[in-house]
Amino acid sequence: MADNWRSKLITAGVARSPNRAMLRAVDFKDDDFDKPIVGVANGHSNMNPCNAGIQPLVDRAMSALSEAGAMPQVFGVPTVTDGIGMGTDGMKYSLVSREVIADAIETSVNGQMMDGTLVVGACDKNMPAGMMAIARMNVPAIYVYGGTIKPGKWKGEYLTIVSAFEAVGAYNAGTMSKEDFDGIERNACPSVGACGGMYTANTMSSSFEALGLSLMGSSQMASPDQEKADSAADSARVLVNAIRNNIRPRDIITRKSIENVVSLVMATGGSTNAVLHYLAIAAAAEVEWTIDDFERIRRKVPVLCDLKPSGRYVAVDFHKAGGVPQVLKMLLVNGLLHGDCMTITGRTIAEELEDIPDEPRADQDVIRPFNKPMYEEGHLAILRGNLATEGCVAKITGLKNPVITGPARVFDSEKQTMDAIMEGKIKAGDVVVIRYEGPKGGPGMQEMLSPTSALIGAGLGDSVGLLTDGRFSGGTWGMVVGHVAPEAFVGGTIALVNEGDSITIDAHKQLIQLNVPDDELEKRRAKWKQPEPRFKRGLLAKYAHLVSTSSKGAITDGFDT
Repeated sequence: MADNWRSKLITAGVARSPNRAMLRAVDFKDDDFDKPIVGVANGHSNMNPCNAGIQPLVDRAMSALSEAGAMPQVFGVPTVTDGIGMGTDGMKYSLVSREVIADAIETSVNGQMMDGTLVVGACDKNMPAGMMAIARMNVPAIYVYGGTIKPGKWKGEYLTIVSAFEAVGAYNAGTMSKEDFDGIERNACPSVGACGGMYTANTMSSSFEALGLSLMGSSQMASPDQEKADSAADSARVLVNAIRNNIRPRDIITRKSIENVVSLVMATGGSTNAVLHYLAIAAAAEVEWTIDDFERIRRKVPVLCDLKPSGRYVAVDFHKAGGVPQVLKMLLVNGLLHGDCMTITGRTIAEELEDIPDEPRADQDVIRPFNKPMYEEGHLAILRGNLATEGCVAKITGLKNPVITGPARVFDSEKQTMDAIMEGKIKAGDVVVIRYEGPKGGPGMQEMLSPTSALIGAGLGDSVGLLTDGRFSGGTWGMVVGHVAPEAFVGGTIALVNEGDSITIDAHKQLIQLNVPDDELEKRRAKWKQPEPRFKRGLLAKYAHLVSTSSKGAITDGFDT
């Protein structure tokens, strides 16, 4: 066991006997005080399908920890679910919950002086939150993903939760029958598990394999399947070994391993939220990493996987086709992965991949051969211009031409936008601007899945641009640009856009531009006044006061930034 400060404190003799006395009440015996105490952060909740299958994984992990000679102590962490809160004020708490969960894990592990931690979570913010806490605490740790949902099916077509959101737009536009609308809603979510495409939860879980803090091959397993529970037990045994060998997260989370992560995210067509979350994880680990590093990696890594939201397949298909290990091996043999990065097993990532073939199997088309990619370059482009001097994130897969210049349709909230779309007021060629939804202004950077899905359902995905200082769901695709910074609430240029102004989005040139003369913008800036905060007490008010710009990860402990 690592000779750390927790161990010294708990075994310090007579002066610490009260500590020992309290632990005896939770089944510690004399020889248990020499065992590593492992905190198990349990994200189980029956309030959503993402987390409803976690308890069996926790039970298996607890048993395996005990069998491996550790003393597991379980504690709960909160969760909220984007899919349920989407389009409502509840969505304001989604990104906020990332900070709450990270703080909760840090509080429990450090407050009880634990020797290591095993984090089990599934929904979108569980993932980065757990890794932020792991990076902050720097005690040996491993992440166990709760698993993906199995795909639904209606009339022979695969369904995910995004199918239900897109159905709203199609039904409203008159292109979908009531029978199909109801059939999709009733069949989209057939099991427990997190949303089934390469959306945010599966993006983050797969990235943890690349980072080295989840077991190889574990991230795309279906939540109800036996192999998922088996991987939880395997993870527990690996963690106990890491504690004994003092393998710590900051030995693993480095600039090179984050480059590996971003290469994997690009190759799999992952979520825009990975940009925000890895800025935050890097900050927690005190690793130098900026928004421009994503663009640097994007230009050299192809998209290799045909995965939803813009592709055809879901996570369980990806897993059957070889999953993350297969893609990582392809990146490794083609010089796009640092094979010498350490993993929680004590082996390098190259050693973990040594038995994986260099190219994918020929009997599947989920993962393309390296020389026949979906796209020659990555799909998450960092754009700059007078509308986003700190940068913003565009998702450019699935588009025939990621360039548009058109008149601005300006809305000061997501709700206003959704009302306009449902009333048929948005036309081909428009550029929709949703502002005052940033980290401070929202507060909380709501995801815009409802309006983007409604546009897709209405057949406007290729012909309408949408930009926001808020975020997008991992299920979003189309001509969309998020994380515009500086945000409107702090006086960013997005606050100065008028209805009808010409806006250019050009992913080829990495450009986002308000086509208004500088002197006119200065006049508008002189007249602009910051609105009153939407919340003045409670968690959302506290978050708005503390949170950083999205270009630095929307973190709440970045007091030196």
